[in-house]
Amino acid sequence: MSEHSTTYLQGIVLDEESYCSFGELCRLCGASAEQVEEMIAEGIISPEGADQSEWRFTMVSIHRVQTVVRLHRDLRVNLPGCALVLELLDELAALRAMASRR
Repeated sequence: MSEHSTTYLQGIVLDEESYCSFGELCRLCGASAEQVEEMIAEGIISPEGADQSEWRFTMVSIHRVQTVVRLHRDLRVNLPGCALVLELLDELAALRAMASRR
């Protein structure tokens, strides 16, 4: 008998040129306005625009907020810890990209 393995890949396509509003970001991520404001203050995400009514967020911001919400909910990681986790995940992705180019 021969064994066959199946590999499934999962990915998220993020478009840097698409934006959402502050309210849309909160709704899409299941986060309160206060939580998102705390993430902005912590430097986890950075809005474009002068004030909250003009803020726009990239699709990458949506992914980052969703990750923070899961880390906090599932593992009780605080915001500074979430910022560190995101930084390490970004570094890991960069290293993997470098390794795949070799």
